Amino acid sequence: MNERIIAPSVLSLDYSKMTEQISILNQSKAKWLHFDVMDGHFVPNITFGPDILKGFKKSAHQLLDVHLMVTDPEKYAPIFIEAGAGCVTFHTEALDNDLQRISALLKKNHDMGVLTGIVVKPHTPIEPFESLLDQVDIVLIMSVEPGFGGQSFMESVLSKVVWLKQKKEEKQYSYRIEIDGGINLNTFQKAIEAGCDTLVAGSFVFKGDICANIEELLK
Repeated sequence: MNERIIAPSVLSLDYSKMTEQISILNQSKAKWLHFDVMDGHFVPNITFGPDILKGFKKSAHQLLDVHLMVTDPEKYAPIFIEAGAGCVTFHTEALDNDLQRISALLKKNHDMGVLTGIVVKPHTPIEPFESLLDQVDIVLIMSVEPGFGGQSFMESVLSKVVWLKQKKEEKQYSYRIEIDGGINLNTFQKAIEAGCDTLVAGSFVFKGDICANIEELLK
């Protein structure tokens, strides 16, 4: 079983206290930081460009986990890798769920020296991508509709997590199973029990004591 990793989502960081909060994160038990990159096309919101990532790369100690919610991940994956991403995940839907295109981008990202994997929205089935599971370092299951923070957890997606865990054990794969959306004290245990080892948490982490909130998710 992979070690549990908490990846605070910087979408929920208080940017008026950015330096202070990064310093706190550096003292916490969070090993990854999660970047939701949105282009205003694939999802109806706009967030970070590569220059913001470069800033975090200089000051944050964690691996930078970049989640591309963009229409053209083939264009933007290398840009964010060059800016300092340590892991890049992208939506299968952005590549029309085309296995060949997805496989090619996974290879390109690996060739640039980063961890990489796929993301599916809540209503996209995961089973059609079984043939790619030997090529991924991570599979990210969205437990909210992508685009905005603070949404409620969709428990129905946990069946995908259970399936991914079963395939991983059957084939002895080593990929991580990540979940993003609505993770808090009421939902994280359900995600862990289903098979997740990597938890993205935004609103929950940044409300109150950041280090203590992260430790709660590691219990």
